[in-house]
Amino acid sequence: MSSTQTISSHSINADLQRVIDAQHHNPFSVLGRCNNNTQSVIRAYIPNCKTVHIDANGAEMTRILDTDIFEYTGSQDNILEHYKLCWQTSEGDKFSEYDPYTFAPNIPEYDLQLFDQGQHWHIYRILGAHCLTIDNISGVRFAVWAPNAERVSVVADFNRWDGRRHPMQNLGGSGVWVLFIPEVSIGAPYKYEIRNRESGQISVKSDPYAQQFEIRPKTASLITQASNFEWNDQEWVKQREAADWLHAPMSIYEVHLGSWQRDEENNFLNYRALAKRLVSYVKSLGFTHIELLPICEHPFDDSWGYQTLGYFAPTTRFGSADDFRYFVNHCHEHNIGIILDWVPAHFPKDEHGLMRFDGTSLYEHADVRLAEHPDWGTLIFNYSRNEVRNFLLSSAVYWLEEFHVDGFRVDAVASLLYLDYSREEGEWIPNKYGGNENLEAIDFIRELNNITHGEFPGTLILAEESTAWPQVTQPTWMGGLGFSMKWNMGWMHDTLQYMHEDPVHRKFHHEILTFGLLYAFHENFVLPFSHDEVVHGKSSLLYKMPGDEWQRFANLRLLYTYMFTYPGKKLLFMGCEFAQGDEWNHHKALDWYVLDYKLHQGIRDLVRDLNTLYVKSQELHYYDFDAQGFEWVDCHDHEQSVISYIRKSKDRSFVVILNFTPVARNDYRIGVPYEGIYKERINSDSTYYGGSNVGNNMAVKAEPITWMGQPYSLKLTLPPLGAVILSPE
Repeated sequence: MSSTQTISSHSINADLQRVIDAQHHNPFSVLGRCNNNTQSVIRAYIPNCKTVHIDANGAEMTRILDTDIFEYTGSQDNILEHYKLCWQTSEGDKFSEYDPYTFAPNIPEYDLQLFDQGQHWHIYRILGAHCLTIDNISGVRFAVWAPNAERVSVVADFNRWDGRRHPMQNLGGSGVWVLFIPEVSIGAPYKYEIRNRESGQISVKSDPYAQQFEIRPKTASLITQASNFEWNDQEWVKQREAADWLHAPMSIYEVHLGSWQRDEENNFLNYRALAKRLVSYVKSLGFTHIELLPICEHPFDDSWGYQTLGYFAPTTRFGSADDFRYFVNHCHEHNIGIILDWVPAHFPKDEHGLMRFDGTSLYEHADVRLAEHPDWGTLIFNYSRNEVRNFLLSSAVYWLEEFHVDGFRVDAVASLLYLDYSREEGEWIPNKYGGNENLEAIDFIRELNNITHGEFPGTLILAEESTAWPQVTQPTWMGGLGFSMKWNMGWMHDTLQYMHEDPVHRKFHHEILTFGLLYAFHENFVLPFSHDEVVHGKSSLLYKMPGDEWQRFANLRLLYTYMFTYPGKKLLFMGCEFAQGDEWNHHKALDWYVLDYKLHQGIRDLVRDLNTLYVKSQELHYYDFDAQGFEWVDCHDHEQSVISYIRKSKDRSFVVILNFTPVARNDYRIGVPYEGIYKERINSDSTYYGGSNVGNNMAVKAEPITWMGQPYSLKLTLPPLGAVILSPE
């Protein structure tokens, strides 16, 4: 039969017509090797094709009249199990590819069952695009969850983004679709074309499990191969597993990688360049950890990463996944921990993303009262669905296992916990008990913390939780949520409100300063001065401070000394450590030029010395979460706006005195527990930090005068808008 000969179109049955119409859920039943009554048939569907042969010099296939379906019927003795289809288009272009429909779907039923139960922590190894070798033929297995689809196809450059070319196989009740395509190039962009079974609506979606994406504004997923990165952080991971983090110092430098530093042309730096610059800088200032604003792939720069779509992909803005592995490895080699900001509370509505993924509300709820975040214009995950919960839990495992990160700061936890979060009456649906608690999200949170802490000992999960929800950092077996730590948003808001007051009025707001100690040990708290406090018209920390230039800097030095001596782990956003004057602008690098000025240098030097003292002194960190590490000396001197307290370890103590007015206090007496000489460890008013150098000549001797319930007392000079840290010799 010549290449112009055809088979009558009467041979087309309903199955073949569904292939032509791109509606078939089981293409293996009609394509590749299949049976036609009693005959053995090889069949292919190649649109816009002129001729097709099996292998380069093999049998010619015959077109079914008026279609692009080609058949070969005859002896298959000399045809390989995995043959190639060689064809020529009407434009004369020639192609040769293995027929993907000779490779049976190869996902074990056990994996599908675990996923269906929401218990497959490594489902990212199954779903997504993975390079495999089957029968000595290399290719990529594509797999995606789309249970309400009528048909799913892989679309890419290699098939001219034609959804008719590579329809996937549906694996029954699992809702998973799979197809192995041989000889696909590493780095090739791809998406899934999905036809909904009810509406017939067709959408083109990025891969939820993709491990790399095109750089925005492009939105395709990219095919990646398994990493062979050589880690050198085994000692770090070993000591992390054995560490007593409850009693260890933790000082976090919060960073947005796109605006910390840039190159001379205002372009982003690569993860590797950032690793060397950032680690060197952070080490020089004494921080113990870096916390990264979300680096999961996101389409919109202005979201700072908080509108995530690529839950398994480091953003391509700064390089490849191995470049990010280098970043983490370099941090660990230099004893710096890495915390990732991770966003399981919501996702954006971009058409190529998770929204109505298979034409239905799959990852989100169908009811807008459960599905949408009114504040952010985003969608809320449906935590009642096993596969959705599994998606998020496996994302957490992925970052901990594949990238060795040391934990997460979980964003917007309050919005997870409450069904009526930011909603008016009538805009939310109560739970089955009539309450406002999101029971499914609470179960998800507890499962997240149980898995991460159980499978990756020593990793830390921090909650950004802004309400008074109880037991956020209590273990789940005690009824808690199971987080390691919680951001102390109440302390942060109260402290900044107090510091914003003119010092002459602070005596009327003294209780704001002292109230936090009533709950300071109810949770394991982190004290955050984060990115959220220096944007959207809130001004920088420096310009939150009242007074003239000298007073603003003095107030900021006082604020930092207060934070580093207050119970709780520490967090400071980039730029705050040298008192950047402008608000944070994510479109450009920090204003590093201000370090040419002495007052800014002084803030940086004070932060370095406070970090060093905090990290090296158990008095300031051992009992960060325990009341036995703190004792008031005097919290009642509202008239002079002075507070004083003792920070203690098992057998040592520091005395901290803070003067929140611009008036030096001479002969100010405070009680202390021990006799002897008390050395000034830090004086925030030192000329070294840009202050006026009012102090106590570096040391003062305790007198045997009972004061404030203590057996001894010191007579001090308190610097204006200054803090003094003393330790007994």
